[in-house]
Amino acid sequence: MPELPEVETMRRGIAAIVGGRIIAVQRPPCRLKPIAVSPSLRTFRNRVLQRRVAAVERCGKRLVVRLDDRAAIVFEPRMTGLVLLEDPPDHDHLRFRLGLADVAASQLSYWDRRGLGSVRLMAVAEFQTWFAAGRLGPDALQISRAELRQQLGASRRAIKVALLDQQALAGIGNLYASEILHVAGLHPTIPCNRLTGRQWQRLHTAIRDVLDEAIRYEGSTLADGTYRNALNHPGRYQQHHRVYAREAQPCPSCGRGTVQRMVQAQRATFFCPRCQARRERRIAPL
Repeated sequence: MPELPEVETMRRGIAAIVGGRIIAVQRPPCRLKPIAVSPSLRTFRNRVLQRRVAAVERCGKRLVVRLDDRAAIVFEPRMTGLVLLEDPPDHDHLRFRLGLADVAASQLSYWDRRGLGSVRLMAVAEFQTWFAAGRLGPDALQISRAELRQQLGASRRAIKVALLDQQALAGIGNLYASEILHVAGLHPTIPCNRLTGRQWQRLHTAIRDVLDEAIRYEGSTLADGTYRNALNHPGRYQQHHRVYAREAQPCPSCGRGTVQRMVQAQRATFFCPRCQARRERRIAPL
């Protein structure tokens, strides 16, 4: 967390800053370990003051504020980061702030409870190198079915684990991987190279449907209450989770199975053994 739906919600929430002029760059006083901000604050200020915001974009699970000289301010929320227009949940974890003029929003704030995120200013060449093909996979909202199979189909990894690989597919994290596989009716442990063409089709459809639905509800705010949208309001998709964090509860899809939890690659996976019975094609021996 935040994953693609939460970052896309942030992107849409701060779209009103486009056209704004940056008049201040601040690192508010914070007694906690500082987050990574690069370059130095002085250099950061020199390069962005009086620049205008040309666009707000999303790159996988990162939020990108594009300036009129094509430089990019890249926010990486990691586990608990939020990009906000309103005052943050508290000021103890406020890490970075831009002052704005010529638009309704007077500030853009970055708040991070655990302090694992980062803010980086990148010139065009640096941005292109950082997010070049091979370092970040195709966006999960834009990938075609053929491209999805091309990216993952040869892998022997379990499909749940493969979906988390940002170099293969950008944007999906642990929560939405469980939800997507449930909607697709796929067992989380099936190796990618054993999925059939029909299963790849179901998976591709489920990726788009689940992510679109989550964005419509402005993401998931879990029990810790950390995630908030740009206006400091909670998301609502947690009310529509089918399996995530529902261990031992009845499956809402089939009504007969019980949601189970297991650990894959040190991450919790939730699934219904009835809806997601393991069925896979046989591979002929060499």
